[in-house]
Amino acid sequence: MENPILTRLKEKFPESILETAEFREELTIVVRGEDIVPLCGFLRDNPEFSFNFLSDLCGVDRLGRKPRFDVVYHLYSLDKNHRLRLKVKVEEGESTPSVTSVWNTANWHEREVFDMFGIRFDGHPDLRRILMPEGWEGPPLRKDFPLTKEEVTFTHNKNRPPRTE
Repeated sequence: MENPILTRLKEKFPESILETAEFREELTIVVRGEDIVPLCGFLRDNPEFSFNFLSDLCGVDRLGRKPRFDVVYHLYSLDKNHRLRLKVKVEEGESTPSVTSVWNTANWHEREVFDMFGIRFDGHPDLRRILMPEGWEGPPLRKDFPLTKEEVTFTHNKNRPPRTE
């Protein structure tokens, strides 16, 4: 028996769904990048699903695969206690639409993926580094990022007393 969420999405977005997998009652759907915003809006606004919480959005580097990257969206419905994983495949140098118009919390998640993997999100309101310093060269979580020793100097924060232990 097919998952009811998948059945409904196939009816509403028949061209958008590229792959599906279900393991231990967790559904993963690979969707076309250009359809991610309307699909997510439908999942959030449809009372049948009510995916009102983007619990995580992350990047995955699949070095050697074409397209190279996955952007993974972990959705949760507080009302229905449903979980759903969406994936968009992105090639190096390409971008994918921002879902900040659907969930405000995507702002921080997308900035982290941009900072760590270099994946750009079209329509993002403030796409800039969030974890690495401004002068940092390259996205550090890419599998081809050099594994050399980086000298780091820590300075004392004048607004906070030094630790005594």
